[in-house]
Amino acid sequence: MKTNVGTLDRIARVILGLVLITLTLTGAVGVWGWIGILPLATAALGRCPAYTLLGVSTCPMKRA
Repeated sequence: MKTNVGTLDRIARVILGLVLITLTLTGAVGVWGWIGILPLATAALGRCPAYTLLGVSTCPMKRA
């Protein structure tokens, strides 16, 4: 499996995921806030299925 999520993208996904989960736990948003698990998972794996389908990659290109 090739990674398609770059470092800055991973950081943004972790922050977004943690914010959504925190808002859910504090009651500021409803149950839908648990969707924050998805950005955390894609950041941890370094792979985003949506990016694969769209042919997008935020990883820096490797030089040969």
